[in-house]
Amino acid sequence: MGKLSINLLGTLFSINASEDDAYLESLLDNYTQVVNKIQSNGMRLNDLQIAILAGIMVTDELFRERAKKTDYKNNTASDDEAEKQTIEMIKKLEQALNAK
Repeated sequence: MGKLSINLLGTLFSINASEDDAYLESLLDNYTQVVNKIQSNGMRLNDLQIAILAGIMVTDELFRERAKKTDYKNNTASDDEAEKQTIEMIKKLEQALNAK
């Protein structure tokens, strides 16, 4: 079981997960890179908007990878699951940001 301390967008919290620490750190590093890319583009966004946009960008990356492996247009079950995961991620981000 791994533990990850997250300090991003003015929010600090820790999570425990079944994955190892190195894997969790790599997830956070990837997400942080996406957040930094959004912040550096010059748009004036608040932290919640940045978090949501980063979630959408990561989901886009997931969709593109799935499309490489399967015929994306015929894979509606994956679309539904990805949508559910995206909605759940947005809810968790909103809760984390509102907990400040």
